Amino acid sequence: MKYISDIGSYFLMLRTVFSRPTKGSVIYELILKEIDELVINSLGIVAFISFFVGGVVAIQTALNIDNPLIPEYLVGFATRQSILLEFAPTFISIIMAGKMGSFITSSIGSMRVTEQIDALEVMGINSLNYLVFPKIIALLFYPFVIAIAMFLGILGGWVAGVQGGFTSSEAFVNGLQIDFIPFHIVYAFIKTSVFAFILATVPSWQGFYMKGGALEVGKASTNSFVWTSVLIILTNYIITTLLLGS
Repeated sequence: MKYISDIGSYFLMLRTVFSRPTKGSVIYELILKEIDELVINSLGIVAFISFFVGGVVAIQTALNIDNPLIPEYLVGFATRQSILLEFAPTFISIIMAGKMGSFITSSIGSMRVTEQIDALEVMGINSLNYLVFPKIIALLFYPFVIAIAMFLGILGGWVAGVQGGFTSSEAFVNGLQIDFIPFHIVYAFIKTSVFAFILATVPSWQGFYMKGGALEVGKASTNSFVWTSVLIILTNYIITTLLLGS
């Protein structure tokens, strides 16, 4: 029953977020602030992780090609498929559930503890629209972050594979091009857009409805990461089944 109640409060929050909009000029400033805090500040860690994981994928693929009958271009092919289909959209989003989600939950939870949210309500402001809506709009730019992760992951695979002597540049590039299906890019960005909505709303929900003091802010951040990660994994399964399963 508790989980049903939790899910009910989540959908109630979503309905309230899109009602009684805050003044346009105020929302505009909040959106710019959220873009800086949630999107721009995430680029560094995303770039670092993507580049080196791409390199690891390429090296591990190359090291497991022992049979001379297996073509060398498989290193580039495996790197491309791994990065585009799963690593960049899904696993980067799970990492962001920890970084971005914890930040959102703790910032809103701290406002709840210090009664700033109550002050917004007293002033007649729709606090959910004021706090959550700018995050949803800001994370419309999240696919841009994933596009960078895709590029740097493949670049990292090329650097590790070619410069490490595991494959030739020509074979790696050939592997990137062979049997390429453009719809896989569309599929990846559809997933990314759904994950962005989850990243914006689930941590906000956990922070907004938390009760207690400073200790509970930490617990809410942990719950936020768990809920967000589980929903991302379940959504990934559903979208993959619907778009690639047929």
